[in-house]
Amino acid sequence: MVDHNEKLLQELQKKSGNNVCADCGADDPDWASYNIGIFICMRCASIHRGMGAHISKVKHLKLDRWEDSQVQRMKEVGNTAAKNKYEERVPPCYRRPTKNDPQVLIEQWIRAKYEREEFCHPERQTYLSGAMEGFLMKRGKEDSRYQPRKFVLSESEDTLKYHVNENREPKGVLRLSELNVAFAPAKIGHMNSMQLTFMKDGTTRHIYVYHENAEKINNWYTAIRCAKLHLLQVAFPSAPQSDLLHRLPKDFAREGWLWKTGPRPTDAHRRRWFTLDNRKLMYHDEPLDAYPKGEIFIGHESNGYCIKVSNTGNGCKEARFPFHLVTPDRTYCLAATTHEDRAGWLAVIQQTIKRPLTPQDSAIEATLVRKRTTSNSISIFSGR
Repeated sequence: MVDHNEKLLQELQKKSGNNVCADCGADDPDWASYNIGIFICMRCASIHRGMGAHISKVKHLKLDRWEDSQVQRMKEVGNTAAKNKYEERVPPCYRRPTKNDPQVLIEQWIRAKYEREEFCHPERQTYLSGAMEGFLMKRGKEDSRYQPRKFVLSESEDTLKYHVNENREPKGVLRLSELNVAFAPAKIGHMNSMQLTFMKDGTTRHIYVYHENAEKINNWYTAIRCAKLHLLQVAFPSAPQSDLLHRLPKDFAREGWLWKTGPRPTDAHRRRWFTLDNRKLMYHDEPLDAYPKGEIFIGHESNGYCIKVSNTGNGCKEARFPFHLVTPDRTYCLAATTHEDRAGWLAVIQQTIKRPLTPQDSAIEATLVRKRTTSNSISIFSGR
């Protein structure tokens, strides 16, 4: 038999705002922080417990026994009122996590809200100034070892620099306006890790970094986003902020192994790691390569870009589910190992092909075309 308090909690949980997790938006949360007065999912509840009972006191809605005063607290507050308090001054550049986001992002969002109360006290937001410096562990370009490197972020210079020796000139200078940054825990093998992707000498370069402190890596991520937003606001003063927010760093649309052949029918299948970053489809020998082996620009369908599905075998038993990416210059023969994987790739590529081009997309396409033209000229001249 359901007791009175459990019934009240069930009714409260069904109310608008309470029917999704207060922190990540997952549906039908079955846990609660009764001192804060919010309904949360199991994943976020574990993070709340990790903060300690002096910050958040957690109970299951059905499996734990509730006192009248605790239920009353849930009734008085609820998710909507708590959000109005704890998320009062979230900066526009701050990434609000969803249920499928990496653990470091969700955990630091929760700790920022309730433990550090950053969004109630803006002076505690240390990532808004457009400047930051500190050490990150960086993967070597030629090997897999991680070494400490000093990174310096400067919005005024539009740069993110890193130093092997902090008393010497920087080893690398990345332009913020051309930089993408994404959390990459599964790929790098460290929970507090990021992938920095940028253009260098006409090609894409990847840098992999991590920090042992989750708050610090999240602050770096947010500082880069904030600096990029400020640069966009200066460059496009009349653009709506909502449009500029769409141009901040994004997670890769999809990554994974695919099989690829060369341009000739007799070319063998090669297993490559593919990454779709906005409109650039890059392929690599290994997931943590510093440079892609090749880059394919995916334009709009009105310019001749499309995908075609083939259901016939192609001579490679692992590449069982082939498809073709058609561009104005070449048709790329690709294949997935499973039907589900192919369906996932087809969906994101099709979505990209249908999305209208922006001026920034056109600039990327022009860069890749110049690179491809130069590469082809060198090959002809050298006889390769």
